[in-house]
Amino acid sequence: MKSTAHRQSYGVKGAPYAFLVPATILFALFFALPIGYAVWLSLRKVKVSGLGLGSGARREVWAGLENYTDALTDSELVNGALRVLGYGCIVVPVMLGLALLFALMLDSEKVRLAPFTRLAIFLPYAIPGVVAALLWGFLYLPDVSPFYFVLDKLGLPQPDLLDGGPLYLALSNIAVWGGTGFNMIVIYTSLQSIPAEVYEAAKLDGATPAQIALRIKIPMVAPSLVLTFFFSIIATLQVFSEPTTLKPLTNSVSTTWSPLMKVHRDAFGEGDIYGAAAQAVIIAFATLLLSFGFLRAANRRQKQEAAR
Repeated sequence: MKSTAHRQSYGVKGAPYAFLVPATILFALFFALPIGYAVWLSLRKVKVSGLGLGSGARREVWAGLENYTDALTDSELVNGALRVLGYGCIVVPVMLGLALLFALMLDSEKVRLAPFTRLAIFLPYAIPGVVAALLWGFLYLPDVSPFYFVLDKLGLPQPDLLDGGPLYLALSNIAVWGGTGFNMIVIYTSLQSIPAEVYEAAKLDGATPAQIALRIKIPMVAPSLVLTFFFSIIATLQVFSEPTTLKPLTNSVSTTWSPLMKVHRDAFGEGDIYGAAAQAVIIAFATLLLSFGFLRAANRRQKQEAAR
């Protein structure tokens, strides 16, 4: 009897680990293993002997940190990172500001057609990034865009949004248009979880709707704002589809406009998978470092506010 009870107890305790096995296997196969292989490739290189012809003329050898040194001193990668930094300075505050504004408006008691409005704001997020970039790309082209036709008929200037500084605004517009709805839903869901008694108490104290929004709603959805900011930073560092899709429409977008575009060019255009792997590891490490630093700073601030 004791042996049977012991086996049953062991089976109950081991059940959670059994349920974790499929997820652990998938994580190892499709996440941990590819990362480990990329790190391995980044520490290797091809050594060419003679003219590089014949058997054994090209050998894979140990490179150590040589690929990382080359990547960190590569001006194209550095310039791409700076371009993404400028792009992010536009996208993140505008997208999150609009998401917060729309969420507060939808949470208002006076809003009409809230389900339709919520769906209309969220719908662009359901459109794939490549399709959205193509859609806006043709709207940016002077020869086919209806906006340029209207500006021409009105005698107004027609700016080239695919060249120079306006290119940042054109790319940022695509990201803001597609990502605002998702962030709005996250913040709006957080607003819906605030107890109604909090609003009633504020109204009894004479608080206006604007004061309720600024002093109650926004502080209470701060965790959601931190979460959306975290996701937005990661998405900004990984920007790839928008500039790649717009590249055939303009000469202002190079094959190395963003760090990920350079990784793709080096790996599949020039065949340097070892250098591209080192660049990918650097980008992943930078993303992890920024994300960890931001989350740690946000958690520290929340603890300080809770202590007060």
